[in-house]
Amino acid sequence: APSKDAVRDVCLQSHRAPSRRLAETTASTLSIPTAQAAQLVQSLHILSRHVLFHNLSSPEQILALFPDSFHSSLKNLITKILLEHSPTWRTEALSNQISLPQLKELDWKVDMVTASDSVSRMAVPTCLVQLKMEDSCTSTGSESVSTVTVELSRESLDTILDGLGRIRDQLSVVAGK
Repeated sequence: APSKDAVRDVCLQSHRAPSRRLAETTASTLSIPTAQAAQLVQSLHILSRHVLFHNLSSPEQILALFPDSFHSSLKNLITKILLEHSPTWRTEALSNQISLPQLKELDWKVDMVTASDSVSRMAVPTCLVQLKMEDSCTSTGSESVSTVTVELSRESLDTILDGLGRIRDQLSVVAGK
């Protein structure tokens, strides 16, 4: 490699996403064939993702990934670059994660139908459950709150409560409580 900065640039750019243009630029910078540069970029990409995924945070952990025959100074430089940039990459990865909506509020009331076109629905109590959900949209950086109201008969409420009870029991077993 012509310089440490050239190695740093290839490492940083390959982390984002390997591309043909990056391989061509790397080939030109390092004076190697494009096929070899493409393999290098792909390998650096996989290495940086591996370091993040396995939360490798010490030089020893990263150095152990390289073969013994790998150039010592280059191995140390790449390790230093990965350690230096992995906190930033980790933060970026977490901020781009897709998450499910979160329950923010739950309200309920028992409703008695007093007028209906069906006699069988008259005087049958139902439960109205209102859920307020917050959806953090990472692409716009904003949060939206949506409200969903569900009408439940006694039977469907019993089914849901039974299911929630089983979920609570399983969570207790997993949590060891």
